[in-house]
Amino acid sequence: MSDATIDSLAPTASPQTRTVRVDLGERSYVVAVGSELLEFAGMLARERLGAKPRRAFVVVDKGVAAPDRHRLTAGLASVSLETISHELHATEHHKTLPTIQSLCDRMTKARIERSDVVIAVGGGIVGDVAGFAAASYRRGIAIVHCPTTLLSMVDASVGGKTGVNLELGGTLKKNMVGAFHQPIGVLADLGTLATLDHRTFRAGLAECVKHAMLSADFGDAELLRWMQTAGNAIASRDPGALCELIARNVAIKARVVAGDEREEAEGISGRALLNLGHTFGHAIEALPGARGVLPDGSELPGEIHHGEAVALGLRAACTLGESLGLDRGYANSVRDLLDRLSLSRSAAGLPSTDAIVARMADDKKSVSGVLRLIVPVAPGQCQVRADVPATAVRAAIESIRSEPAPSRA
Repeated sequence: MSDATIDSLAPTASPQTRTVRVDLGERSYVVAVGSELLEFAGMLARERLGAKPRRAFVVVDKGVAAPDRHRLTAGLASVSLETISHELHATEHHKTLPTIQSLCDRMTKARIERSDVVIAVGGGIVGDVAGFAAASYRRGIAIVHCPTTLLSMVDASVGGKTGVNLELGGTLKKNMVGAFHQPIGVLADLGTLATLDHRTFRAGLAECVKHAMLSADFGDAELLRWMQTAGNAIASRDPGALCELIARNVAIKARVVAGDEREEAEGISGRALLNLGHTFGHAIEALPGARGVLPDGSELPGEIHHGEAVALGLRAACTLGESLGLDRGYANSVRDLLDRLSLSRSAAGLPSTDAIVARMADDKKSVSGVLRLIVPVAPGQCQVRADVPATAVRAAIESIRSEPAPSRA
């Protein structure tokens, strides 16, 4: 799908609409960022798939506003696509194989054919689950992503990673089962961000900081500086600032994915770099009893959300980087930006450091039993390291703890 096609599909869209191409040969697609885009999901499907699809299986987050749903379904009807909707309760504990079973059961009962299309409408969990179901059902059918959270717009909807968690012995194992399944297009409609609560919106900013910490090797060395300058406009959800932020983040991820679609490369060009902050973060995300603590000292209620865990992971990664020679001034500039964006500074209620290290050892990015960590080494640059001293890892964990470590898990 070309930039010109997006323009023809959305003649009434905001003039600020931006497009980014994810260049993967025959699997290439375009990510459109702008206003009033949801209604063009059906036209996008017709453009990419032709006249064959008869039905659109829409997997939608229960929290998506009714007007946004109507815009989508009206657009599907306008191109003669019958809509079959399936609501999803989007939590990490519902991101499981039984949910995939229920989706595939529903598609089978609705007689969804391989020539039809799945449309994911919601945040990252909906995209991951709907994407895995689309990759699996009849050995793969097309999917269009319509992300409705900042986090999913800049990260989860782009790149084709899908998957679900496993729960073993009461422990959540993140994204252990899944597949690579690229969408045929992505429509990031800025209007859907207006309904997000402050906490959900803020959590997406952590992934933006992550991309900024990788940006020098992927064509946008000034992203971190721009985010520092535009912080107030971003926080107030100014449409122009958000369009710029999302498009630049998507462009970075697109370049990473184009160079290493299936996370097989190493070094400065590998997709593994996108896991910056995630190995620490996944070890504390949704951990029973753990709570995020904001820069003003207030605690966030409930479990630590994904973006909040990533923010804490980025702080831990900065501490790890400093122990290996990262400039402290740069590390502090990252911490200051996280503070300005009101992202968690520490976590309360964590188990022992030994317990967290054990959870990190289960990370799916380990190779031959050796934990790989993404370490910032210079402004906008990171490396994949498998030789980080255990003492440095433990110190990084302690740096995000808001209270003394318990004596045992």
